[in-house]
Amino acid sequence: MDIKTATALRRLRLVSAPEAVSFLLLLVCSVLKRTTDFNAVPVMGAIHGFLFIVYVIFWADAWNRAKWPFGTAALYFVLSVLPAGGFFAERRLKRETEDAVIASRARQEGAVKAS
Repeated sequence: MDIKTATALRRLRLVSAPEAVSFLLLLVCSVLKRTTDFNAVPVMGAIHGFLFIVYVIFWADAWNRAKWPFGTAALYFVLSVLPAGGFFAERRLKRETEDAVIASRARQEGAVKAS
């Protein structure tokens, strides 16, 4: 995995959890709006909208750089529209990145030993 691909996956991973938190807070604000006089939906909606757009941009970049199959790319997109899906995406991306780093190091060590 090259540095640009690793960076794209890291960016997507870093925005996944905040996007999920903003989605959950937006749901809470929606319930509070209907049950009390508290209305933070316009502010939370804007924050979540911004984070969702950033997630989609980073998702498209990661898909392009990592050369994911359609199913993997679709999974990460679906996780972005589920209330807690961003947490699962973050965990999978972390594991995927760690596995790629381990494989890259193993290839480098194999190339050094073969020399």
